[in-house]
Amino acid sequence: MSRYSGEQDYRHDAPESLGVLLVNLGSPDAPTTAAVRRYLAEFLWDPRVVEIPRPLWWLILHGMVLRLRPSRSAHAYQRVWTDDGSPLLVISQGQARALQEALTARYGERVRVALAMRYGNPSIKAGLAQLRAANARRILVLPLYPQYSAATSGTVFDAVSDEVKTWRWVPELRFINHYHDDDAYIAALVSSIRESWARHGQAERLLFSFHGMPKRTLRAGDPYFCQCQKTARLVAKRLALPDDRWQLTFQSRFGRAEWLQPYTDKTLRQWVHDGIKHVDVVCPGFSADCLETLEEIAMQNKEAFLAAGGARLHYIPALNDRPDHIAALTDLLGRHLQGWPEVAPAQEPTQVEEEARARLARARALGAER
Repeated sequence: MSRYSGEQDYRHDAPESLGVLLVNLGSPDAPTTAAVRRYLAEFLWDPRVVEIPRPLWWLILHGMVLRLRPSRSAHAYQRVWTDDGSPLLVISQGQARALQEALTARYGERVRVALAMRYGNPSIKAGLAQLRAANARRILVLPLYPQYSAATSGTVFDAVSDEVKTWRWVPELRFINHYHDDDAYIAALVSSIRESWARHGQAERLLFSFHGMPKRTLRAGDPYFCQCQKTARLVAKRLALPDDRWQLTFQSRFGRAEWLQPYTDKTLRQWVHDGIKHVDVVCPGFSADCLETLEEIAMQNKEAFLAAGGARLHYIPALNDRPDHIAALTDLLGRHLQGWPEVAPAQEPTQVEEEARARLARARALGAER
């Protein structure tokens, strides 16, 4: 039997389309210990996420981590879970719908958007299958991580490659691996912060909190640290914030190794010690609100800040499906889609159908069945 899939899924009369695959991190199927354990087993076994020799890490993962961490993480998920499910998944679905609408308005029905999660559901395999069923011969992959890291965007590339290498007819592929300094993305962040200030007042300091990475990844050549710095610097500049009114930190560290610093939780404690009582926190590395923003920042760190003597910590939501965020992503996709036929001046539907019928007739004349 052939190892390649898709031998019978092509029809000569099927109009070709262009696919856009949106990918975010993912979350468990339910806020239960069992579901979280399955999710963490997939996530933490990725060699780009944990760069420890496999035999040693297997023992640590299965002997300790998956015995202790799932119940704690399940409790955290329960604090943010909605009636519709995981916040990350629900928001990402809204982003996908909004982008489909925007791209259809710009290019027509031949551009299809599919959503996938790197870990959990819907899987990258399922997202790509959805695009293949739509006869997408060209696919643009957008990991929804503004700053590149091997542990985020890099592993999306791995998963997409692993899937399409099993296809007999590999589609044309393009891959966006960062947009940390994209002008429209920066402008959307600035607008979200200004709107928060107008609604809730401006705090004494603005904290930019990004997801942490082990420090060794910076030494190994990962650009994530530098791209986070640039994002925060560009936003602070547009907000005209003096250097003593903002700071960049890193959250979500795990294990005993040194991670990128300064740490979010320690910085907040130090600010209280220094007499800072009112703080705004924004997380520009997250395109959609999730456990790390809603529970870790808006709950855990807020509670710790207040318990230490702070008076107010206000979390400024992620860009989510804000219209300016969707417009920024639409423009970003549009630049990377240039040159492909589906984004050329639109053909009339009847012309597309006529071309498909003519293609089928030529193929049958040569002996094809489909």
